[in-house]
Order: sequence, then structure tokens, then C-alpha cells
Amino acid sequence: MKTFLKSIGALNDETRLTILRFIDENGAVCVCDIESSFGMIQSRISRHLKILKEAGFLKVERKGRWAYYSIRSPLDTFRQNVLKEISYLEMDIPKLKAGCTK
Repeated sequence: MKTFLKSIGALNDETRLTILRFIDENGAVCVCDIESSFGMIQSRISRHLKILKEAGFLKVERKGRWAYYSIRSPLDTFRQNVLKEISYLEMDIPKLKAGCTK
């Protein structure tokens, strides 16, 4: 029940829906890539990513000093359906801009 409620709560924010779709469309992205693409500060992006991760939508993989977020796999049917429904929404999804300096 807790996980379900976290999932529903995570979806109650337009920015999080946009980030979720952005990651779904672009695959694994670094926090700094999201920051550059969305023009938002890192702390706000990280908060949204944490909420989406705790809701069971995302996984994080650390490579050196960078954290890469992607859609968790496998996803249960509920989360698969959510991603499918989000893909039908008319949204302005920013283009991927690489923000990390190697």
C-alpha cells in the first residue's frame, strides 16, 4: 500500500511527469544532463528524481562521480501502464543537452 501511494503521489507533479517521459525517451541520463536540458538547478532535479526512484519508476547507477537515472526494469504492469499513458500526453519535452564535463 505504501509503495502504491508513493507512486500516485510521485505522479501528482507536472515536472516529475515530464522528467519521467524525458528519461523514458532518452534512456539513461546523468543528473547534469537533466539539469542542462530542463534549465533547473541540481537540487530541484535531484529531489524530483529521488521521489520517482522511491515510487519505483527509476533506478540509479553510479559511474565515477556521475549518477545515471533510467527506467527501472522490469517494471510491474501498473508502472508500465503509467509510462504508456504519459507517452500519450501532449507535453513539451526538452531536447537532451549533455551537461556533464568528462
